Amino acid sequence: MVGYPVGGGPVPADTRARRRYTAAVLGEHAAPEPTAVPDPDPVARGVITDVSPHVIGVATDRGEEKFLFEAATTFWRGREVGLSGLRIGDDVVVKCRAGRWVAERIWVRIARVTGVIASRSGDTLEIDTGHTGARRPVVIPYRSSGRMGVRLPALRPGYLFDAIGMWEDGVVHASLPAATQPPFPVWDAAPPQVPRNVGNRVHGSVAWYDPAVGDTALSGLRGAAYPALDGGSDCGDACDRVRSCRPLPLLSRGTAVTLDNDCTGDSAVLPVVDCASVTAHFCDRCATCDSGGDGRIAQLTLASFLALGGRPESGCFNATLTVG
Repeated sequence: MVGYPVGGGPVPADTRARRRYTAAVLGEHAAPEPTAVPDPDPVARGVITDVSPHVIGVATDRGEEKFLFEAATTFWRGREVGLSGLRIGDDVVVKCRAGRWVAERIWVRIARVTGVIASRSGDTLEIDTGHTGARRPVVIPYRSSGRMGVRLPALRPGYLFDAIGMWEDGVVHASLPAATQPPFPVWDAAPPQVPRNVGNRVHGSVAWYDPAVGDTALSGLRGAAYPALDGGSDCGDACDRVRSCRPLPLLSRGTAVTLDNDCTGDSAVLPVVDCASVTAHFCDRCATCDSGGDGRIAQLTLASFLALGGRPESGCFNATLTVG
């Protein structure tokens, strides 16, 4: 398979056991059931087995499935491409129209790297993605360097980095910046003021990450990684969480939160499945639609981001997160 490397990925929280415990202690209202995955699921993930002018074959966790093309079907392979951009053996994400049989849009070998630049050697950066992830290399191809430099001009250690691209031989090749980099390294950022009252509802932007990096079995995982986990237990001994520029309530793994896409009106109840400590560094504003404010409030799994109406190549959407 041409795509992401495997082995050593994070294990998601036992969200069902956590929800039962929270409901027993605080009541059912504090622990809503996560939204069930629709049947048929409009999001599919797998490896291309066959391509014809009107149909693509994909090996998914359900077996080999066929998806029809229509005139409006679009394809992304680092940029907008035609049918020739689909190749046997490629990892693909398919967003379907109702019924799962007609492909609305297909993303080929899409990847994302978010974090703090740890080192640089030529056109290759090493990115610290936070304490729950490994350091990951990313290549800035010459053809993408101009576009990347507009929003990420300082490709030096200590500066934030967030880019979308494609897997090439186990390494991400960046093609689109997914953040506007602040003009200073993370250690020079002034800590935000401590809010007096956080409340149970916050507004900001959500990004996405791919839980299948390291473990392909997690490719369909639905949930959210959260930047303000309780440091005494769920964030872990190696917790590197910093205070976010957006006031956030402390949560635990397994907590169910309601995410509303302020751009499309889509909504879902999602479990917190991982820590997104590095997200707290990002105080940028999402330009997908006019609503929202500065700061990221969560990273959704790729499947959840798509199910809530997001476009992965856009990188984000504005959202409202409600606890309980």
